[in-house]
Formats: sequence, C-alpha cells, structure tokens
Amino acid sequence: MKILVVDDDKEIVELLDIYIKNEGYEPVSAFNGKEALTKLHTDSDIGLMILDVMMPEMSGIEVVREVRRDSQIPILILSAKTEDMDKIKGLLTGADDYVTKPFNPLEVMARVKSLLRRSQNKMKQDEPEVLDIGPLTINSDSHEAKTVTGKSVQLTALEFGILYLLASHPNRVFSADDIFERVWQQESIISAKTVMVHVSHLRDKIEEATGGEKVIETVWGVGYKIESH
Repeated sequence: MKILVVDDDKEIVELLDIYIKNEGYEPVSAFNGKEALTKLHTDSDIGLMILDVMMPEMSGIEVVREVRRDSQIPILILSAKTEDMDKIKGLLTGADDYVTKPFNPLEVMARVKSLLRRSQNKMKQDEPEVLDIGPLTINSDSHEAKTVTGKSVQLTALEFGILYLLASHPNRVFSADDIFERVWQQESIISAKTVMVHVSHLRDKIEEATGGEKVIETVWGVGYKIESH
C-alpha cells in the first residue's frame, strides 16, 4: 500500500514519510497539486492521499475536486487554517478527514489507519447485501447507491457509510456521536459539525439524483434517521 503525501513544505513531507514507513506503508511524495494528480493517475498502488491546502500552482481544494471526478480514494486534508468555514469547505469538496497544522504525526497516522480501515473493510456478512429504501437501491458489496431509474449517486466512502448505516436501521434515530463512532470508527470528539457537513452533502447528492426527494430526516436535538416506507 502506498500513501501519497502532498505538501510544498519538504520538511513536512519528509517527516510524514518517516512515520508512514514505520507503519509499514510506502510513501510517495509530491510538492504541488499538479504533481500529485500526475502521480495519482499513474500509480494504481496509491491507496490514500495526505494533502495540504495552500500550495503553489493548484490548491488542495482544487486537487480534491479533480480527484473526486473519478476516484473515491481516502483523502486526509492538512492545513494551517483553523476557521470552521475552511474545514467545512474542505469536507464538502470531498475530503474524508481534516487535521490542522501544527499537527502530531502520531495523530495523523491514527487518522490514516482509520481511513484505510474504513475503505478496506467490507460490510458485516449478516447485514443485507442490497437495501431498497424509498427512491434508492443501496448495494453494500459494491458501495453503490442508485435511484429506481438506475441513476448512480456518486458518494464518498464516508457518505456511503452514513447512508448505509441509516438505511440498514430504518426508523431508528442516530445521534451525531453514534454516526461518527460507527462510520468514522473513532471515539467521538466534537463530531456534531463534522457529521452535519457530511449529511448535508449526502442529502444534496440524493436530492439532485432523485429530483428532490428527501430521504434522510433530521430529528431536531436528537439526530438523523431514514423512515421505512
């Protein structure tokens, strides 16, 4: 498994490369967005990308948008920006997680391993392979969601995880903490806003694909659910 580290600060790249090697992965380095895209498109062994936001030639946000056109590779954003809107913008673009600089390399690697675990693990065998919920058919093996007319809904790994969790437990309300711990597979720490952003983006994609149908309901002050029909 290769991990692509993209940052115009060579010291950061070299530091993360050391920790990546220590975890048994092979680091691949890039120092701007365009170089990152070239390496990602030419090396099929890259399984995750650690990506800085502020870079010359092409920003990290632009890279995420480009990658998400044809790939669901896990993306961990690194940025010195700490404002909430910057974090939300990165997540809405299609990144899977976000760490602010200065960072602890051990925390970055913990996030990396969690993202890889989520992307590689298959759904539990005792859960149904295909779910039909309202206007959607959800396939756990292929991680695909389609409308009843056959239109594919392009989802990130986290968005699919949220959709499948809610759809496989119809009528049950999941709090933001529940969703975070089950889908992110991490202990919930200030998770409400992160979950809210992903649910909002997931809703937008579903409504666009289905012509405006609302699938995920908000139970104010409690959480989210999908009702069986």
